[in-house]
Amino acid sequence: MSEVTLDFSHSSASAEDLEKYKEKTIEARKILLDGTGAGNEYLGWLRLPVEYDRKEFARIKAAAGKIRGDSEAFVVIGIGGSYLGAHAAIEFLSGTVKHPGVPDIYYTGNNFSTDSIISIIEAIGDRDFSVNVISKSGTTTETAIAFRIFKKKLEEKYGKEGAADRIFATTDAKKGALKAMADEKGYTTFTIPDDIGGRYSVLSAVGLLPIAVSGADIDVLMQGAAKMMEICAGKEFEENPALQYAAYRHFMTDLKKTVEVLCIYNPSMGSFSDWWRQLYGESEGKDGKGLFPACVTYSTDLHSVGQFIQEGSRIMFETILYAENSNNRIIIEADEENADGLNYLAGKTLAFVNKCALKGTAEAHEAGGTPGILIRFSKKNEFTLGQLFYFFEFACGISGYMLGVNPFDQPGVEFYKKNMFRLLGKPGFEE
Repeated sequence: MSEVTLDFSHSSASAEDLEKYKEKTIEARKILLDGTGAGNEYLGWLRLPVEYDRKEFARIKAAAGKIRGDSEAFVVIGIGGSYLGAHAAIEFLSGTVKHPGVPDIYYTGNNFSTDSIISIIEAIGDRDFSVNVISKSGTTTETAIAFRIFKKKLEEKYGKEGAADRIFATTDAKKGALKAMADEKGYTTFTIPDDIGGRYSVLSAVGLLPIAVSGADIDVLMQGAAKMMEICAGKEFEENPALQYAAYRHFMTDLKKTVEVLCIYNPSMGSFSDWWRQLYGESEGKDGKGLFPACVTYSTDLHSVGQFIQEGSRIMFETILYAENSNNRIIIEADEENADGLNYLAGKTLAFVNKCALKGTAEAHEAGGTPGILIRFSKKNEFTLGQLFYFFEFACGISGYMLGVNPFDQPGVEFYKKNMFRLLGKPGFEE
């Protein structure tokens, strides 16, 4: 069964409204599954939950065990899809994964901030650490600079041979600067498949090694994704959350909404929001089209941008991501003095207060002209997370084809690099 369900009660959309998009979503799904659309050379993620390389999967688990056994810190070096999925999963599962000896996990190679690099170096201190560098080419500037820095730190601490034993490279199977370096120096390597783009790669070695290091059960993660794959590919529109989500997004586009705001009510899903933002922004933002993907954390952001969402430009709609069975360990107790006036909440859980905040906010925003769809899931665990990853990926492919763009390329991301390389004086990019 699907752990992911859609609630349209605050969406300003009727069943008849969504029905108008049914045929188009089914047609887009056929294009996606048949591999006849633009970018079809990057559809390796479609059946990945059931057709992944079992031998490499076992190697990933073995490497994760080694890292946990000899490292107190683990540095994930990558940018964009090379780290966002793993970061999303590890943060999402925080508090539910209990595994002794899990190292502290740090993420770098995703910016040029000196302070960021130094803070990680200082946090590691004299502790034992390992590195997972993730790059198809090995020449992505942010990632390559960070790897150069941490490789030197490893070599200073353990010597070149000892450092090589602590470096795990996830890269191209045959070519590229990182692959050549890994082969020369003897790093353990894992493969970034040629037919899977970065933002769709979380269920490949790109995401699975860091997730496994965190102590999460990647077998269950893949089982959840496989179940959602079955639902997305086989269920009819009325029982298919991915088709319904794609339809709703296009209904909102036709209503001249230009911004989709992903709303979370648990800060541990903040990195999942970042993963979602790249997935949809990079997949659909081209040819002058696409919804701008924004993210907020409620109730925190109700005290910052809440006023705008309630009464500002009517350009947005909300997609609310909510764990139905939240942790109920905190119960609000009665206070004899009741100076804060909260005794009316005595005996209620903090999770119940959060749920009421969600419902009250959704009602207010819909009334103010910002409708919202609620994406519910049962609980925060590996099975549900696998379903969520695949659900959003599949819906993104459908939505992109409905929009008339290639959901699997990203030509625009190269433009800033040319200017940066020119300013840095890189050979071949002079004035």
